[in-house]
Amino acid sequence: MYPEGVNASARGLSHKILAIAESATLKVDAKAKALKAQGRPVISFAAGEPDFPTPAHVVDAALEAVKNPANHRYTPAAGLAPLKQAIADKTARDSGWAIDPSQVVVTNGGKQAVYQAFQALLNEGDEVIVPTPFWTTYPEVISLAGGVPVEIFAGADQDYKVTVEQLEAARTPHTKVLLFVSPSNPTGAVFDAEETRAIGQWALDNDIWVIADEIYQNLVYDMGVDHALSIAEAVPGLKDKCILVNGVAKTYAMTGWRLGWMVGPADAIKAAANLQSHLSSNVSNISQLAALAALEGDQSAATQMRNAFDTRRHSIVEGLNAIDGVFCPTPQGAFYVYPDVRGLLGKTWAGRAATTSLELADIILDECEVAAVPGEAFGPSGYLRFSYALGDDDLAEGIARLQAFFAS
Repeated sequence: MYPEGVNASARGLSHKILAIAESATLKVDAKAKALKAQGRPVISFAAGEPDFPTPAHVVDAALEAVKNPANHRYTPAAGLAPLKQAIADKTARDSGWAIDPSQVVVTNGGKQAVYQAFQALLNEGDEVIVPTPFWTTYPEVISLAGGVPVEIFAGADQDYKVTVEQLEAARTPHTKVLLFVSPSNPTGAVFDAEETRAIGQWALDNDIWVIADEIYQNLVYDMGVDHALSIAEAVPGLKDKCILVNGVAKTYAMTGWRLGWMVGPADAIKAAANLQSHLSSNVSNISQLAALAALEGDQSAATQMRNAFDTRRHSIVEGLNAIDGVFCPTPQGAFYVYPDVRGLLGKTWAGRAATTSLELADIILDECEVAAVPGEAFGPSGYLRFSYALGDDDLAEGIARLQAFFAS
């Protein structure tokens, strides 16, 4: 009934909270950092965190904000008016949805926006279709909201993209929400315009809400555009039953600033704002004004980061595919690759059996001093997630270690 490591004597705590699993990505990254602190030369591909500094003009805006006593006080729980306007402008520009700033709630990172979106929509027993592989947090927050995650798996042979036929096969009278993530964490997969329209139309035809996580929206490659197509733009009729989640963390190297947002129909956003008013109140005013500078200021640093990710994307795909037993599709978005490593399983490496990707990840951390997140964190075993949002030298060294290890 309880997760591994929780003693039965903990019955006095909330069953709902005890059922939450620790974030696997953060757990692996923490282990890698602990080993580095011990002096081991660990290279971590675990955390989805750009290695670049936050752009200088964003930091400067925050420094100025700190000096203003007005920012030392409570502000509206749903966000500062200028930032909400900037988010509305971005939503119109990149997601094709002209919204009023009142349809925005500024949150403590995109993760809070995801949590509040499901809290606002779900009642006990409502089903949420979760295309799989999925970001590890999604099923946990769905369950916390009383919902039931329904996982639909698409493997490397489908470029990790579910089809309308798969969605329809999973639909039941209890289906309330479709989770749509493009570009994807953990796979980097991006649904093209035709695929996005088909899935959006299916949701509209079946009166299903859509929660679209667009946090990697501006990190796309080989597509001739600077952002992924939003499902809200692809199928305008969805806007009455669609919530978009986004933030500055990935595009602007601002993971630690904890600044995200959600936009959607007025009634759903009002419900989420009411929840936030009791949960956390306003996001730090300093972070809000830094985000305003990021959205409205010079975009050249963000472009340079995206170009660097693109170069690393090609390097890591080529390097992993050079390992016999590994198949790594080329992602079109985010900064992850998700190689199929089933060809490495069922074998012995350095005297240790690798029957699952969890065991394989432990072996390469111990033997190669390379950290990757096993597929069990995101769905079925047989896969590893590597983030290439790390330095070029570390990326090259980490892949070289893996190549040498699996060639031995």
